[in-house]
Amino acid sequence: MKVTQLSSDTLDRAQERFLECLKEMSLAEINTMPEPLIKSVTWLVWHSARVLDYQISPLMETEQVYFSQGWKEKFDLDLPDDTKDWKHSPEEAAKVVVEDKNLLIAYLETCMDLAKGYLATLDETSMDEIVDRSWTPAVTRQVRLVSTIDDVVMHSGQAVYTRRLVLGK
Repeated sequence: MKVTQLSSDTLDRAQERFLECLKEMSLAEINTMPEPLIKSVTWLVWHSARVLDYQISPLMETEQVYFSQGWKEKFDLDLPDDTKDWKHSPEEAAKVVVEDKNLLIAYLETCMDLAKGYLATLDETSMDEIVDRSWTPAVTRQVRLVSTIDDVVMHSGQAVYTRRLVLGK
């Protein structure tokens, strides 16, 4: 199995966890932050989709779909565009709410498709290519992909944990 296929399969598993949480929970429940430092399922799904979009789009040399496909307007969040959502305070994370789960699901699916489509175009020889020299050491394509996918997988597990806290099971 190629590394890119393994990565794509890993994203499939994370997506399944997110979708299961969204299916089992009500709208009010997915928007609930059970404790100030535990993010809502809504935030975790939205953030994971944003991470994929934010990291994969530059690798593809395209604009983030959040902006190019109007997702920013569809979500209409009370957050500035220059906010790095991985640094959201509990107050900022609490602003990430939706009135329709389908919006969240559609953005997640769009970003998962973006990432898996990109992975399908890669060959093993491109993994060592430097994609970001602003870090020391410079970041290779493989390191960028691993850190991005790892973040999404971690948050899918957190969504399951949050679901259990909110639902009490």
